[in-house]
Amino acid sequence: MKKYLKLIILLISITTIFSGILQIISPGYVLNFIGADITSATKHFFAILGMFMALFGGMMIQALYSVHTNEAAVLWASFQKLGASLAVGLGIFYGIFNEFALSVAIFDLLSGCIILWYYVGERNND
Repeated sequence: MKKYLKLIILLISITTIFSGILQIISPGYVLNFIGADITSATKHFFAILGMFMALFGGMMIQALYSVHTNEAAVLWASFQKLGASLAVGLGIFYGIFNEFALSVAIFDLLSGCIILWYYVGERNND
Protein backbone atom coordinates (compact mmCIF):
# COMPACT_ATOMS: atom_id res chain seq x y z
CA MET A 1 0.00 0.00 0.00
CA LYS A 2 2.85 2.38 0.85
CA LYS A 3 4.22 2.04 -2.71
CA TYR A 4 0.87 3.12 -4.19
CA LEU A 5 0.52 5.95 -1.71
CA LYS A 6 3.95 7.25 -2.71
CA LEU A 7 2.96 7.00 -6.38
CA ILE A 8 -0.26 8.96 -5.75
CA ILE A 9 1.71 11.64 -3.87
CA LEU A 10 4.26 11.75 -6.69
CA LEU A 11 1.42 12.40 -9.17
CA ILE A 12 -0.02 15.07 -6.87
CA SER A 13 3.40 16.69 -6.62
CA ILE A 14 3.98 16.66 -10.37
CA THR A 15 0.52 18.15 -10.92
CA THR A 16 1.31 20.82 -8.34
CA ILE A 17 4.60 21.66 -10.05
CA PHE A 18 3.04 21.91 -13.51
CA SER A 19 0.03 23.92 -12.36
CA GLY A 20 2.37 26.23 -10.46
CA ILE A 21 4.51 26.72 -13.56
CA LEU A 22 1.36 27.44 -15.58
CA GLN A 23 0.41 30.12 -13.03
CA ILE A 24 3.90 31.62 -13.31
CA ILE A 25 3.90 31.65 -17.11
CA SER A 26 0.26 32.56 -17.72
CA PRO A 27 -1.48 33.77 -14.56
CA GLY A 28 -4.16 35.55 -16.57
CA TYR A 29 -5.21 32.30 -18.21
CA VAL A 30 -5.67 30.58 -14.86
CA LEU A 31 -7.40 33.61 -13.32
CA ASN A 32 -9.81 33.67 -16.27
CA PHE A 33 -10.52 29.94 -15.86
CA ILE A 34 -11.50 30.35 -12.20
CA GLY A 35 -13.44 33.55 -12.88
CA ALA A 36 -11.25 35.98 -10.95
CA ASP A 37 -10.56 39.61 -11.79
CA ILE A 38 -7.57 40.00 -14.06
CA THR A 39 -5.40 43.01 -13.29
CA SER A 40 -1.68 43.58 -13.24
CA ALA A 41 -1.74 43.10 -9.46
CA THR A 42 -3.76 39.87 -9.49
CA LYS A 43 -1.59 38.41 -12.26
CA HIS A 44 1.56 39.33 -10.33
CA PHE A 45 0.39 37.83 -7.04
CA PHE A 46 -1.04 34.75 -8.73
CA ALA A 47 2.34 34.16 -10.40
CA ILE A 48 3.97 34.38 -6.96
CA LEU A 49 1.53 31.77 -5.66
CA GLY A 50 2.44 29.61 -8.64
CA MET A 51 6.11 29.86 -7.72
CA PHE A 52 5.39 28.58 -4.22
CA MET A 53 3.21 25.78 -5.60
CA ALA A 54 6.06 24.64 -7.85
CA LEU A 55 8.51 24.82 -4.95
CA PHE A 56 6.29 22.82 -2.59
CA GLY A 57 5.66 20.20 -5.27
CA GLY A 58 9.41 19.83 -5.81
CA MET A 59 10.04 19.72 -2.07
CA MET A 60 7.51 16.92 -1.69
CA ILE A 61 9.15 14.85 -4.44
CA GLN A 62 12.53 15.31 -2.79
CA ALA A 63 11.07 14.33 0.60
CA LEU A 64 9.51 11.20 -0.91
CA TYR A 65 12.66 9.92 -2.56
CA SER A 66 15.45 11.29 -0.37
CA VAL A 67 17.78 8.88 1.38
CA HIS A 68 17.08 10.79 4.59
CA THR A 69 13.52 11.04 5.86
CA ASN A 70 12.13 14.54 6.03
CA GLU A 71 8.94 14.39 8.05
CA ALA A 72 8.83 18.17 8.41
CA ALA A 73 8.70 18.70 4.64
CA VAL A 74 5.88 16.15 4.33
CA LEU A 75 3.91 17.73 7.17
CA TRP A 76 4.29 21.26 5.79
CA ALA A 77 3.39 20.12 2.27
CA SER A 78 0.15 18.74 3.68
CA PHE A 79 -0.49 22.08 5.43
CA GLN A 80 0.17 23.91 2.15
CA LYS A 81 -2.45 21.80 0.37
CA LEU A 82 -5.01 22.09 3.16
CA GLY A 83 -4.42 25.84 3.42
CA ALA A 84 -4.78 26.24 -0.34
CA SER A 85 -8.06 24.36 -0.21
CA LEU A 86 -9.34 26.64 2.52
CA ALA A 87 -8.17 29.76 0.68
CA VAL A 88 -9.82 28.73 -2.59
CA GLY A 89 -12.97 27.70 -0.75
CA LEU A 90 -13.15 31.10 0.90
CA GLY A 91 -12.56 32.71 -2.49
CA ILE A 92 -15.58 30.85 -3.84
CA PHE A 93 -17.65 31.76 -0.76
CA TYR A 94 -16.81 35.47 -1.16
CA GLY A 95 -17.55 35.41 -4.90
CA ILE A 96 -13.94 35.93 -5.98
CA PHE A 97 -13.76 32.61 -7.85
CA ASN A 98 -16.37 30.75 -9.88
CA GLU A 99 -17.66 27.20 -9.50
CA PHE A 100 -14.76 25.77 -11.54
CA ALA A 101 -12.47 26.73 -8.67
CA LEU A 102 -14.31 24.17 -6.55
CA SER A 103 -12.42 21.41 -8.39
CA VAL A 104 -9.16 23.08 -7.33
CA ALA A 105 -10.33 23.30 -3.71
CA ILE A 106 -11.39 19.63 -3.70
CA PHE A 107 -8.12 18.51 -5.31
CA ASP A 108 -6.11 20.42 -2.72
CA LEU A 109 -8.25 19.12 0.16
CA LEU A 110 -7.88 15.50 -0.94
CA SER A 111 -4.18 16.00 -1.65
CA GLY A 112 -3.59 17.50 1.78
CA CYS A 113 -5.42 14.61 3.45
CA ILE A 114 -3.47 12.00 1.45
CA ILE A 115 -0.13 13.65 2.26
CA LEU A 116 -1.12 13.91 5.93
CA TRP A 117 -2.11 10.23 5.90
CA TYR A 118 1.34 9.41 4.49
CA TYR A 119 2.96 11.58 7.18
CA VAL A 120 1.10 9.80 9.99
CA GLY A 121 2.02 6.42 8.50
CA GLU A 122 5.68 7.39 8.31
CA ARG A 123 5.68 8.54 11.94
CA ASN A 124 4.07 5.29 13.05
CA ASN A 125 6.80 3.30 11.27
CA ASP A 126 9.46 4.78 13.57
